[in-house]
Order: sequence, then structure tokens, then C-alpha cells
Amino acid sequence: MSISIVLAQGSDQVRQVVDEGTTGLNLYGDDRSVVAMRLNGTTVDLATPLSEGDLAEPVAATSEEGLSIIRHSAAHVTAQALQQIFVDAKLGIGPPITDGFYYDFRVDPLTPEDLKAIEKGMVKIIKERQKFVRRVVTEEEAFLEEAGEPYKLELIRDKGNAGDEEGASVEVGGSELTIYDNVRRDGTVAWKDLCRGPHVPHTGYITAVALTKTSAAYWRGNQKNDTLQRVYGTAWASKEDLVAYQTRMEEAAKRDHRKLGTELDLFSFPEEIGPGLSVFHPKGGIIRMEMEQYSRQRHVEAGYSFVNTPHITKGRLFEISQHLAWYEDGMYPPMRMDEELNEDGTIKRQGQDYYLKPMNCPMHNLIFRSRQRSYRELPLRLFEFGTVYRYEKSGVVQGMLRARGFTQDDAHIYCTREQMKDELASLLKFVLDLLRDYGFDDFYLELSTKNPEKCVGDDEVWEAATETLRQVGEESGLTLIPDPGGAAFYGPKISVQVKDAIGRTWQISTIQLDFNLPELFELEYTASDGSHQRPVMIHRALFGSMERFFAVLTEHYAGAYPAWLSPVQAIGIPVAADFNEYLGGIMDTLKARGVRVELDDSEDRMQKKIRNATRSKVPFILIAGGEDEAKGAVSFRYRDGTQKNGIPIREAIDEIIQTIAERK
Repeated sequence: MSISIVLAQGSDQVRQVVDEGTTGLNLYGDDRSVVAMRLNGTTVDLATPLSEGDLAEPVAATSEEGLSIIRHSAAHVTAQALQQIFVDAKLGIGPPITDGFYYDFRVDPLTPEDLKAIEKGMVKIIKERQKFVRRVVTEEEAFLEEAGEPYKLELIRDKGNAGDEEGASVEVGGSELTIYDNVRRDGTVAWKDLCRGPHVPHTGYITAVALTKTSAAYWRGNQKNDTLQRVYGTAWASKEDLVAYQTRMEEAAKRDHRKLGTELDLFSFPEEIGPGLSVFHPKGGIIRMEMEQYSRQRHVEAGYSFVNTPHITKGRLFEISQHLAWYEDGMYPPMRMDEELNEDGTIKRQGQDYYLKPMNCPMHNLIFRSRQRSYRELPLRLFEFGTVYRYEKSGVVQGMLRARGFTQDDAHIYCTREQMKDELASLLKFVLDLLRDYGFDDFYLELSTKNPEKCVGDDEVWEAATETLRQVGEESGLTLIPDPGGAAFYGPKISVQVKDAIGRTWQISTIQLDFNLPELFELEYTASDGSHQRPVMIHRALFGSMERFFAVLTEHYAGAYPAWLSPVQAIGIPVAADFNEYLGGIMDTLKARGVRVELDDSEDRMQKKIRNATRSKVPFILIAGGEDEAKGAVSFRYRDGTQKNGIPIREAIDEIIQTIAERK
């Protein structure tokens, strides 16, 4: 018996008659670049049979979805190989993640030698080309089959309500329970796992996989739960892609801001202070000072007003803003203060909860509300370098990229509905221009829209705000990518995504519309007709935070900052002590012109001095000996190792001054 189906390839659709019982393997099995198929819009295994009228579309191995399927399949192979070695290991969760996957286990801490042994086991499993075979099971059957896996039993009990805590949705995200068997060629089951799927047809599709590291992890991300061992890995569509990724990771490791921060003496994370809390050393402080000063200058030119707010506040402020309702878990716990007691110990005056502020916007609203505002003052642009504190879990703290204390370059703009679109367009241009000044030039935008489970306000307001942001994003000429459900609870946002020197993408700036907080704080301005109106509020963080942007800049430049940001912009190295005074005079002239200079008059040999300056990534090294002094010149050595000799002093000074002025 035959059936009629539709095959889709891109925008083309072709109707085709096939035999009843035809599967995706019959359609695409000869093409190893296809790892699954979308059947009527739902991604399924290639082993799934088709029915009359079905629309089938291949899922390419190189697509984002295809890579996730490969990586999730590789996570299963990792777990299978590990349990073959550590037979008492208990299975947690193994989802795909960006560029890879992980799997959690209850097992003794793993060593690098253990990882090598697991990888050897994975190679054998892959060579066996074990099929991933899907089975639908009842809850009773699942409990019976997973009786020895306590974490799987918990997920089965959560069926339909697993959410996506630490990847739980890859196991039992829906009401249906399924188990995947890894089946050998002789039909015997080698291993099985509770899983939603889909998977690649067999393990032989996993041609480029490597384990990368291990770490401790709490079961389902909750520190009250068991501590497990997490095995990380990466998998790609081809060995060439894997090698390219590993090369990028090697380069990224060299650029790690934590490593460079130590090598260049920029900042540190003292244990005595606590995780996620950095201190800037003098050289790092100079870079940050330059970043802040230039940002202040640009904000003054753009008509911003500077404000300052305290680090701590009564809890009532965050009750009004609803941040306590939405974000209390991410805030530091309250400090109970101001309680007064009578002599007999009874309470004379009740205490109040104070919080370290996790954001600046509620305080800026109080500044706006401090007096009556006129439409003539709008748009009112308030700006602050405001330090905030968020209680990030210790497992996710990552240097200055994910910190507990950081300073936002935070702006809140209050405008009329009529001004809103033009103000957003102007804001986006301001953001992009400033990021270009710091050396970035490869951008795209994301539009984060309402999460129905996490939002406040009327649907009509959300739709109007989202559409305005969409128009502004599209009119910018940059690629605009949707981020469904990614908005904050109070309004949609556009985020600026930046690619760095090695092709990694960072979310830097955000621009968010907010009609909710003006209502909660009862903000008003007097309109031209004398009526009282609510302003539109725009949240704008340009760098995100000074610390995070500092880290991104450090990794982008691999510590070799452009001359205007470099803590030492020029260093003088005399050929011998006899020329200290000559070269010192040149350095004094540069210093008088505002250049940050050092003279290395130590007793080290000249070549060692040059190596030290090179390791410090100083933009300009000025070398002088007898011939240079006789000619009134210097030798110029650049960061890339090139050198120019006999450069007249005035010419050398002008080049340094011009390079700094041009922000190169």
C-alpha cells in the first residue's frame, strides 16, 4: 500500500508517493549529513514511520538543532562508557549545551586518567554503531526499569512538571515517558536511558567528540541537593569542525581574563573578600579610569544628567518595584536594622529589612519623582556608574564575567510616547558608536519578547512596545534575531551582541522598554495641555557592567590594549646606564604631554628589559644608545616586534601622541 507525503528542502516542497511504513531512514539514511527530521514541524528520530499527508524536512548535522541532537547522543555514549567502568555510578541529567554537552553522575571524583578511560570506551561504542531505539513506557514500567537510578525516579515522579532546571526537560519534559535503548547489531541491548530524544540513528553518526573537563555540580542546580560529578564534552558534525573548535578554545584559554589579570597585574579575587568580588590593581585601575572618563565625556555630549544613589535601601523600595517578588532569590539576604528596645527588653520600635541593591532603576525613579516634571524636561536621561550586588551561586561565578558585585553604567531615560521611537533609535546609535570606539565592529541584535509566565502589564502595552523595538532594530540595518520569552518581567528589550577577535559572541548592551515601573511608582509629568501623563521608561546598560566589559575587552585584545587604554603607553629602555638621562628626558616630555610612561633603568641586560616590556604588552618601546643621542633620535620597537631606528625625537613623540588621540 502506498501513501502520499511532502518532502521539504528549504523553501521547496515536493509531493512524493512512498510505501506504507516508510521511515526517515528510508528517505535520508544514505546521507550521513542528515541526523533527524522534522515531521509536520516536530523534530523526531529518522526511524519514525511516516503517514499519509505528512510533511518531512531533513535536519542537517551542521544546523543548530542537528548539533544539539549529536551532542545529546554523545552525552548518552559518555554515560554508557562511564557506567561500564564505574558500575555503581548513578545517572543524573545529560543535556546539550552551547558548543557541547554534559552528563551528571553520582560517582567518586574523576581524574584526567578516568576521562581518558571513558573516551576509550566511547570509541568502542561508536565503532559498534549501536542503534538508538525509542520506546514509550508507562509510569509503572519506567519505575520498574529505573529502580536502581534514584535521580531518574525523581524525574519520573516530576513527569510533565520537570521544567528545565539544569536540563531536566531533555528527560521528561512532557506527559509521555520514553526510554532509549542502545542496541547492538545482534539485537541485544547494551544500555538504556530515560530520555525524550530525538537521537541520531546510531552511534556511528558521532564522528567528532571529545571530553573536556569535570566539575562538581549540585543535582538539578540546587545546593541543598546531592553533589554530583559533571563530565563535560564537545561534539561536532565533522572532525574538521572539532579541530577548529579546539583551536578556538586553546586561543580562548590564552586570552582568559583571569589568567591575563594575574600576568599583567590588573586585578585579583582575594579569598578574604569572597567569590565574584574583584579588586582592581593600579594598572587595572588606570584602564578602568580611562574607560569611565571617556564614557562620561560621551554621555555629557549626549545630554545625560549624572546622578548617584546609595548601595543599600529599605526593602520597601523593592516591594514597590516588585523586584523582591521576582528576584529575591538572586538578591543578598536582608539586614534587619533600626530596631529599638525598651529597658525591659520589649520592642520600642520595630526594625526594618535593608537590602544591598541589585539594580539602580527604583532609585532613579525616586529621583524623577522628587518634584513635578514638565514635558519640556523630557526626554530626561539619568546616568550613573552604580555598583550593585547579586547573589550568584558559587558554581556559576566566573571571574568578572559573572560576578556578585559589579558596577553598571546604568541609564534610565524618561520620555513621552511620541518621543519613544526616536529616543530608542538615538540610543541604539549612541551604544553602537561607543562600542566601536572601544574596538568592536561586528554586531547583531536580539529582540527579547514576553515570557507569558513571567510578566506584568497589559498585552496591548507589551505588543506596542515590542513592535516599536522591532521597527528600531530593523531600521538600524543590523540583523535582528528573535529571542522568544527572553524579556524581563516589565518589558521587551533589544540586546546588542558583539563578536570578538576570535569569533565569540558576547551580549553587551541592552535597551529595554518599561511601561510598568512608571505605574508602580506613579511617575508623572505635566503635558503641554496641563494634564498629568505617565512617562515611558527606557532602561539602558551600555557596557552591561564595567567589570564584565573590562573582562571582554581583555580577552578581545588578549591583554594588548590599544594605546589609549594601556596602563603603560611607552617604556624607555637605555642601551646602557650612560643613556638613562638622555632617554629619561624624552620620557619626561611625553609625561608632560599626558602619556603614561616608565623608564627601565634597572641593572637588567637590555634584551631582558625588552622581553619584560614585550610580556607587559606595552604599545611603544623606545630604545636609545650613543648613536641615537648623537642624532637626537630614538629607536622605536612596536608590540609586534617590528622596529624603526633613528627616529627624530619630535617625530617619535608626535607618533605616540597621535596614536593615543586616535584611540588606536
